[in-house]
Amino acid sequence: MEHQAYQPVLPCVNKYLQYRWDKNCYEMHRNKVKSSKPTINTTPPKTYNHILVKQKKRQLEEERVSRITRENNLLLDKMSHIMKTSGGVDCKNDYVKKSLGSEKRQQELLRITKENQCILQRLSTCRPLYSVHVWHEQWLKNLQLMDTIGRYPSLHTAHGSSLPPISADRHGIQKKKTARNEHELSKEDQI
Repeated sequence: MEHQAYQPVLPCVNKYLQYRWDKNCYEMHRNKVKSSKPTINTTPPKTYNHILVKQKKRQLEEERVSRITRENNLLLDKMSHIMKTSGGVDCKNDYVKKSLGSEKRQQELLRITKENQCILQRLSTCRPLYSVHVWHEQWLKNLQLMDTIGRYPSLHTAHGSSLPPISADRHGIQKKKTARNEHELSKEDQI
């Protein structure tokens, strides 16, 4: 009886048939709307187990736990050993420190020591080529030549310099009077 109350949009001969046709079109439309796929994908992305589980992190954590467990077991063994025994300190080193090249270095040192002793013996037994006495005589001759050649009177004597050493000047020590110094002072007084 719904077809009698139905008012079609377009004029028709039979209201009943028009109602059925329109109802079928509407049902087909509703089915198409229900079965249609969206143009925009709003579903969440696909999740992968190997990304969520993180095997590397789990492996590192297991290694850390196993290392801690091993260290704890070692500590427990040490503590039980201390409890069973007197608990004395056993940190003494009984081994002798050895080097692989110690014998070679010792032989090299002995060889160098022997060579040095031989060189020292040769130096102590050889006679000098230069004579200190001859040098001293030559120096005295040079001083005499400088006195004869020099224009002004020299400050040194035949036995050495008349000037005091540098350290004596610095400490304010007076010069020693020599015969030559007195002679020079007397010449200055005469002028």
